[in-house]
Amino acid sequence: MDSIIAIFAWLNNVLLKMTWLSEGVRWLVENLFGLSINTKIGGSIHFFIYDVLKIFILLSVLIYLLSYIQSYFPPERTRQILGRMQGLKANIMGALLGTLTPFCSCSSIPLFIGFTRAGLPVGVTFSFLISSPLVDLASIILLASIFNWTIAMVYVLFGLVLAVLGGSLISFLKMERYVAEFVTQNRAIDGNEDFTMSAKERRDFAQEQVTDIFQKVWIYVLIGVGIGAAIHNWIPEQWITALLGKEHWYSVLIATLVGIPMYADIFGTLPIAEALVLKGIGLGTVLAFMMAVTALSLPSLILLKQVVKLRLLSLFIAIIFVGILIIGYSLNMIGAMFL
Repeated sequence: MDSIIAIFAWLNNVLLKMTWLSEGVRWLVENLFGLSINTKIGGSIHFFIYDVLKIFILLSVLIYLLSYIQSYFPPERTRQILGRMQGLKANIMGALLGTLTPFCSCSSIPLFIGFTRAGLPVGVTFSFLISSPLVDLASIILLASIFNWTIAMVYVLFGLVLAVLGGSLISFLKMERYVAEFVTQNRAIDGNEDFTMSAKERRDFAQEQVTDIFQKVWIYVLIGVGIGAAIHNWIPEQWITALLGKEHWYSVLIATLVGIPMYADIFGTLPIAEALVLKGIGLGTVLAFMMAVTALSLPSLILLKQVVKLRLLSLFIAIIFVGILIIGYSLNMIGAMFL
């Protein structure tokens, strides 16, 4: 058993945490730039280069593999799967299928419109809408590469629970009448679509997804890593803990409010989260910030306002906001056991 654990730990360090890459970047900084990584400048350069390369390498491999899998679940097939289910089971499946779509919150809204037009219950489509930007398979592995597998699974579990409960509450309150009329009046026509793709078509699709997602997220990764490097090496720990220390009752609230105006996906927030955890900020506070950025970003709310009425939009915001606060404060109380 010990040997199995040792092998798994070695693979985790080599494939996910990429300790070899960290050592390589350290050699580069110290020998090419002549800087010690124990200095602020050297440490910042090491943090930036290492995190950018690690995230881009993992992102390329993961998005390719997951997009190849996703080629078996186009929107039409997803709609057909969900259309055969009802109640809580449909909400759970909607949330789970959301994990197969590595989209930001804005990109998920066109699918939300398509599912609603196809006649799926609005609560099920909201479970998908919450889950898709918040939790995806690539984010699980990236979270594990930066923190550990326990934190990654905790994040995913809470994200899925929030998606299922949020969609279920919207279904229970019968909020269909608050969806914009242009969405509900033009119902999609059921057909017998052919989902067959050749292996080459699936490879091409996966490559296109890698290129498309890279074009959308690369700038946010660079910004996120830059902010993370600044937090990790330049901002005094006492400043951060004075504002976001887990001993403060308002830390999770502030982190959530700060995250809402930002627009990024989980790939851009991970470096910031890593730096905050290293500064001693509570796990719940950090994950609350990540969830707010990915699930409640202001641009996505503006887009969503175009397809739902104010009452449904307000309910959606309230469900996610309260859910994030509950998750954040709960994890701050028990988070030490996961680090």
